[in-house]
Amino acid sequence: MTLALTERERAVADGADGAAASMAMRILAETGRLLGAKRLIPVVSAHIDGAVYHGDSGVYFGERLREGGGKVAVPTTLNVGGLDLVNHTVRQTTHGHDMALRLMRAYEAMGCRPTWTCAPYQAGHRPKAGEQVAWGESNAVAFCNSVLGARTNRYGDFLDICCAILGRAPDYGLHRAENRRATVLVDVTALPDRLKPLDVLYPVLGYWYGQTIGNSIGVVAGLAPDMTEDQLKAFGAASASSGAVGLFHIAGVTPEAPTVEAALGNRKPESVIRLNPADLRAIRDRLSNATASRIDAVALGSPHFSNEEFRQLETLLAGRRVGIPFFVCTGRDVVRKLEAEGRAATLKESGVTIVADTCVVVAPILPEKVGALMTNSGKFAHYMPSNTGYGVIYGSLEDCVESAMSGAVRRDEQVWS
Repeated sequence: MTLALTERERAVADGADGAAASMAMRILAETGRLLGAKRLIPVVSAHIDGAVYHGDSGVYFGERLREGGGKVAVPTTLNVGGLDLVNHTVRQTTHGHDMALRLMRAYEAMGCRPTWTCAPYQAGHRPKAGEQVAWGESNAVAFCNSVLGARTNRYGDFLDICCAILGRAPDYGLHRAENRRATVLVDVTALPDRLKPLDVLYPVLGYWYGQTIGNSIGVVAGLAPDMTEDQLKAFGAASASSGAVGLFHIAGVTPEAPTVEAALGNRKPESVIRLNPADLRAIRDRLSNATASRIDAVALGSPHFSNEEFRQLETLLAGRRVGIPFFVCTGRDVVRKLEAEGRAATLKESGVTIVADTCVVVAPILPEKVGALMTNSGKFAHYMPSNTGYGVIYGSLEDCVESAMSGAVRRDEQVWS
């Protein structure tokens, strides 16, 4: 497959706009060719996943772009970094700290907005339905495509910043309308009605969905039309962790699925999957890889906690103080709101550690004594054991708060019966 560049794009590749743009164009053109794209298309925004420190090579790549005059051509937000520059919660070696900071500063110098959040849609970055964008970070991609109705593929580290510098992306995959149609009908009508309004359902349901559907595109039928953004966020994050989900449709909820028929493009589904409640319970149990009766920490906020989720947490705490380390990851936009309203200080008095700019899975923040922790995040439950060594117990937000009071595991099993 040959990717055809315009005359202007060829000039950029040859150095007309400087070394950084030249390198970005050559990378993007070759990647697009390998992916089967015939051309590059304009994008109106980007979200960058490549600014979190995973090793020195990423720092050198970012700095080479900056030194070559790299500047983003479209509004661009930044995913989590390797440091918490707001509350300074990260333990890091001198070298690790210096390199992580160099990487973060390089991306800021290229004109990226220092949001430092995996939920840029909570920081005002919300492209319109149908707009072409280039986003990285799996939950952000799923939310952008599915909930906002904008169009992006799952752009990986370093390809994302190339798209942002050029304002271009390869024309393939989910950028194209014909590839966004659902081909699988996922029927969840057998779920108990009492479970459907509860936040604790959606990480589990999303995890089952991703594991079941892989990289296919499905439309989910049988959920209530009043799902919240936080529930959609949790569903998408879990599905993108257990599968390769970049786009999902929920009938009567997401913009490209006003009806099941519309999501399917008025065609018959290629397959129909019906969820058995017993299978969902099995997934809920699988999210807990620890069987401990006590926990050593609680970790929340993957994706980053929203302002509304903090309000729910504050209600559940009700002025009490937790008895074990309790971490909540969020974006600095939310932190500013908490501080302005005096709520950050109240949360601190309750024993809550607010982590900004990063998260406990990608940076050394959790206590060094490895044990068991509880989370309400399907994404944390998926990545925590391998990334941190901690065993995980999955529960609702209320379960996490009640368990944190003494460290003894408390979970409401009745909702799953």
